[in-house]
Amino acid sequence: MKRRDVLRGGTLVLLLGAAQIARGATIVAVRIWPAPDYSRVTIESDGALVARTTPVADPPRLAVDLEGIELNAALRELVAKVRADDPHIAGIRVGQFAPGVARLVIDLKQAALPQVFTLPPVAAYQHRLVLDFYPVRAVDPLEALIAERLQGAPGPGPAPAPPPAASAPDPLGELIARQQLGQPARPRPRASEPQVVAGPQPGALPHPAQPAPPGTPALPAAGPGERTDRLIVVALDPGHGGEDPGAVGPSGTREKDVVLQVAMKLRERINATSVAGSPMRAVLTRDADFFVPLHVRVQKARRVQADLFVSIHADAFYVPTARGASVFALSQGAASSTAARWMADKENKADLIGGVNLGVRDQHVARAMLDMSTTAQINDSLRVGRALLGEIGSVGRLHKPGVEQAGFAVLKAPDIPSVLVETAFISNPEEEQRLRSEAYQDQLADALLRGIVRYFAANPPLARNRTL
Repeated sequence: MKRRDVLRGGTLVLLLGAAQIARGATIVAVRIWPAPDYSRVTIESDGALVARTTPVADPPRLAVDLEGIELNAALRELVAKVRADDPHIAGIRVGQFAPGVARLVIDLKQAALPQVFTLPPVAAYQHRLVLDFYPVRAVDPLEALIAERLQGAPGPGPAPAPPPAASAPDPLGELIARQQLGQPARPRPRASEPQVVAGPQPGALPHPAQPAPPGTPALPAAGPGERTDRLIVVALDPGHGGEDPGAVGPSGTREKDVVLQVAMKLRERINATSVAGSPMRAVLTRDADFFVPLHVRVQKARRVQADLFVSIHADAFYVPTARGASVFALSQGAASSTAARWMADKENKADLIGGVNLGVRDQHVARAMLDMSTTAQINDSLRVGRALLGEIGSVGRLHKPGVEQAGFAVLKAPDIPSVLVETAFISNPEEEQRLRSEAYQDQLADALLRGIVRYFAANPPLARNRTL
């Protein structure tokens, strides 16, 4: 009798297992990441999803059938997650289209180019189905830079000066002309270039940074007439974003949030600063909470012909006692230390967590571009790194006194000095609280600005070609 009960119990287990398999996956979470570049819908499940999509042109929308899925509360949450200011998605409708088939209808505000792909489990995520909606005409970071500069209203002060004569050089116009002609960025100068005066000049906006702490060396000066007389473009890259939170502190502070706040503060300071009369302008690789693949961050910097690329992060380690800021440059060979190699490996996994569509045909071209680093670029990056370390050390503790080197994918622009700044250890409870502090973020932005100005004072970028 007992043997019969055991057999019945085993049969029941087998039946339940078959039912579980037949049921398919279950939706466990949904997320929407709106951004000017593209809007992303992520559907996370406890098993691999099979999706069939049907685009409709008028009105623009995309129907998505999820096979083996029963409608549940998690999937219904998509309806309420659509934001009114989403540039691409107007709304989402969900329903049980047929037994075992849940249907989403994603209504679009304009025609879009959808990319649909799946991601295997990684880090804290289970299986993910990703739907990216790109505008038909991709956002041009150079156009965004130009529009931002032209729309900037002057603050209170004396009446604006009359427009320059037609023969006067127009740095912004030169930048536009070079972009329209598709010309590559000019090579960067070496340290032998003449030094120039740093800081505000007559007619320039005031320098917003606080006075340097006692003991900080004065910025180098030069005689009259030594000017670059052109727009200096700095690409600021807040790390992680969207699906990729980066490191998370003991109190739940997310790296992607604090580095974006620091980058936006630094952008304000750069946009109000000039070096020897040459205005500076900052461009963000992301200005909201969305994911940007590593190679796209580099492409954005090259698209605006940036003179400098600064990637901003917050470090983390297994033990909470690690502390201090670090600056990294690219290494063509071995990393400068085991810790630097470990850090590069960790940061280079951002694409796996953030979610990159490996089915895009030009992916191998992007990867090849990221292997074109040059010795000159690395040498300039080390100069930038030393200037930044000297200033960051005046507002906080340094983890290492010198610039470290490793194979960071995001630093591989062949023609732009590029550094990665780890502002502090977010895994350290004390430093996590500092990173959350607006006062410390201001001090950090001021220090980064001083380091950037110091670098350009000693290494002015070459004037852009004026015979276009």
